[in-house]
Formats: sequence, C-alpha cells, structure tokens
Amino acid sequence: MTSPDSSASAVPPTPRNATASAGKAYLVGAGPGDLGLVTLRARDLIARAQLVIYDYLCNPEMLRWAPPGAEILYAGKKAKAHTLTQDQINDALVQAVRAGKLVVRLKGGDPYVFGRGGEEAEALYAQGLAFEVVPGVTSAVAAPAYAGIPITHRDHASAVMFITGHEDPTKETSSLDWPLLARFAGTRVFLMGVERLPIITQRLIDEGAAPDTPAALVRWGTTPRQGSLAGTLATIAALREQHDFRPPAILVVGGVVACRAALGWFERRPLFGRRVVVTRTREQASALSDLLRERGADVLEIPTIRTVAATLSTAETAWLAGWKSGVEKPHWLVFTSPNGVEYFMRSFLACAGGDIRALQGIRIASVGPGTTKKLAAYYISVDRQPETFTAEALGCCFAPDEVRGKRICLARGNLANPELPAALLAAGAAEVRGLTVYETSPAPAAAADSDSPIPDARARFEAEGAHFIAFASSSAAESWAALNLAPQGDAPIPRAISIGPETSKALRKLGIEIAAEAQSSTVAGLSDAVCAAANISGCSQTS
Repeated sequence: MTSPDSSASAVPPTPRNATASAGKAYLVGAGPGDLGLVTLRARDLIARAQLVIYDYLCNPEMLRWAPPGAEILYAGKKAKAHTLTQDQINDALVQAVRAGKLVVRLKGGDPYVFGRGGEEAEALYAQGLAFEVVPGVTSAVAAPAYAGIPITHRDHASAVMFITGHEDPTKETSSLDWPLLARFAGTRVFLMGVERLPIITQRLIDEGAAPDTPAALVRWGTTPRQGSLAGTLATIAALREQHDFRPPAILVVGGVVACRAALGWFERRPLFGRRVVVTRTREQASALSDLLRERGADVLEIPTIRTVAATLSTAETAWLAGWKSGVEKPHWLVFTSPNGVEYFMRSFLACAGGDIRALQGIRIASVGPGTTKKLAAYYISVDRQPETFTAEALGCCFAPDEVRGKRICLARGNLANPELPAALLAAGAAEVRGLTVYETSPAPAAAADSDSPIPDARARFEAEGAHFIAFASSSAAESWAALNLAPQGDAPIPRAISIGPETSKALRKLGIEIAAEAQSSTVAGLSDAVCAAANISGCSQTS
C-alpha cells in the first residue's frame, strides 16, 4: 500500500531520453556580479562547456573561463529590450542538448529566484533531456549585504520576503497579496522593481504600511559600480528621480535599512569609486588587479605588452646543456624579473634534460621580491637581493670579491637595461654574458569588428575614462603611449602611477606626468602608490 504522502518523498523519474552519452544542460547561478561570489561548481562547468548561454546580469568576465572554441550566446533581457524571447531561449537549450552538447545556462544570481530557471528546466524535462541546477548567490541577499543592510536582524526583522517587482505582464490582476506585504513585520526585498517604484511604494502605503518605513535602493550590487540610496517609503521614489538612480537595482523595505549607516563596508573601501587601468601583460595582471579590487577599485585591464619565449641560438643551447657537466658554467646567474625566471627555466630544463641539479654550484641573484618568489616556485633560493629593487641597485649589491674574476650570466628580456652588465664589468667581472630568454612586444589590438562578448576594456576606457593608470615597466609605458588612447568628452583623464625609477624615467621621456612612484618596486608597492595618489591614508599593505 502506498502512503498518502509517499509522492512527497519519491525520487522524480529520469527524463526518458537521457543517457550517459547524451548532452546535458546545467542551469547555473552566476551570482550577483562579484566574481569572488561565483561557486567553484559554476567555474568548473564553464571551463568544460561547449555552449554558454548567458544573461544581462551575468558578469561577462566569467566567459574568460570558457574553453577555446566554446560557443557563446547572449540571451540578455532587460526592461523593454529582449535579445531572445523566453521561448527562443528554451528552444536553444533543447536543440543544443539534443545535439549532445554540454550546455551552461548562466543566469544572474540564482536560477530559481525570479530567474525563470524553473521554466527552462520544465522545457528540458518535457523533451526528456538531462539537466542539473547549480544554485548561485542571489542579489536579494548579496546586494543588501554589500550595502550594509542585513536582511534579518534580531532588533529589526525575524523574517524576510523576496518579491518580484515585475510580474508577468500578461496577468490581468496582480497575484501579490498587497495587504499582507504592507502589514509584514519583516524585511521586504523587491527585485526588478525600479521602473515601477512609485507604484510599489504607494501601494504599500495605501494598504497600511507606515510612510516613514525605512527603504533603500541598491544598484549593481557587489560590483565596483555599486550605488545605494536610502530614504523612506514616502520619499524613496522621489529620491530615485532626483539622483537618476537607474536599474538594475533592488528595493529593500524595513527597519534593517537603518543599519546601513554603521554597516556599509563596501562603499567605504579606500579606492571605491576610482577606476584604475592596469597595463601589465594578461598573464601578470591578476596580482595587481586583485590587490586594487580588494581595495575597492574598478579595474580595467588593458595589456599594452606581451611576452613570448625567445629562440635560443645553437651555441646558446649547447652552452646551457654543458652546465650539466660543468662546462663554462657561470659563477652567478642573475635575474631581473619574474619573466626572466619563467622563460629561463623553460629553456634551461629543456636543454638540461629536465634536471635542475645542473644549477648546482651556481649562485643566484634576484632584483626583488617578485623575482625571488618566482625562483622559490622552482625551489631555488637566492644569494643576493638588493634593498632597493632596481637594476642599478642589483649591480651594486655584490661584495667586490664576489664579482671580481667571475663569470656572470644575465637571464633577461630583449629590452633589458644595458647599464647592469656595464656595472658588473666595471666591478671586475671576467665575463658578463646576456642570455635573452624572452621578448617583449606591444600587445596586439583587438579586431575592430570583434563580436567577442568579453568586455572591451579599451572601448570602455575611451567612453568612461579612468582616475589612475598603473605602469609596472618602461616597455608598458612606451607601448601605452603608442596606443594613443584617450577618454572622450568629460570622462576623467588618468594620472600615471609608476612602479619605480626606471619606469618613471621612461614616463618622463614620453612627457607623461607622474602622480606617484611606488616606494617599493613591487606589485604591492604599486597598489600603495595608487592609494597615495588618491590621498588615502591607512591604505598601505606593505608597511
């Protein structure tokens, strides 16, 4: 006999056509905008996807995680502007899964919180196709939290409601219980309601809500573009018009809004509201970008240079291979950048048959902490590192007897400073041999007709400008000048921040005024210098 409630615990039937070899759709929550709030499961699936269908509110930077060759389809929908209808999205999912593809359907926030994810899952189920749901962090929770508004609080609210501010337009009457919403003693969070804000707030007041009930709007929550605005049910609509506060935004109603003044941490971060251009290579940009974002900056990554491995000559290859048997082995191996370490180790290990023991007996010198850290990744310790992290200081950090009569190898790039080998020879070195292990060249511009969904940082810079631009090398400065990019109209013109003396020298030669130079020629020091230029105290992470 079947119990009356057995259907509640029964496992739903497997879609009738689903097989292990068939395609599959993953309805994935893309989170509220901050990439740090995206789940590990979401990132893993994007990295395996054959087709990614994404929405307007998804952070498009996530698309960089997709594998080469993955198809990317934009299905964004905002008020009165739909690229695809819901039926068309459902059909695209069905056709792709039926064709055997692994499909990631990225939906802003959580796919089942006003994301129409349930309808898409039903469309797949109706066709007997396999799918899974990956929950995401909803903006209904995250945006208030980043604005300093806890949606529950023992002193203010013991319950919370999530309410759509944009019901199905085909409905003849609202399905919302407005008297209940007006009387509700907890927190009310309205999503997609900015365009109907006067109607929503007035309806709540008409149904009995106190006009002085605290209310707040949060737009682009959890992103560098976040803004928040607080008032009451009676005033918030007028404030929105006064401040031209546009969607996407959520409305929070209830006593918890009063916490915002004390708990609003995100918009107090030292570089919040500042846009910073990072000009490092794409591979190296992340460390500086992460530091700046941690401090609240809106970062535009515009790589001005790229690096590639240099082709060693037959003689150079034979020389490196000979180190294994001690032939012409240098006494010192000197590195002036992390790139030098990386590209040298690739070439050296290839020549030495992958045997790092061929470096035994060679002393190692590093220009600074970043280079030393890269060496440590290969389990190589450093014998000399100057207190000031410049090539000039590196040339002066050796004791006289450490250099005199010694053979020295400089592993470096094609644009290396010529002063270092001259200084070492002047100090008595028997031989200073430069080994060009990588080449630096200007980064290629994106194609003008590119339809890439990944944001074009150059175009955004020209449209919106920036407050600062960070230079980590002379070559980056020279390549930036060659790009001839300039903000349009009233967009802010960025002030230059230099990582150290050599880069500052290059900037001055180019006629670029320097707002600040890093006290320490490191990525952290460069981030500190941005704060210094912004006249922000207590921002340093390197002190």
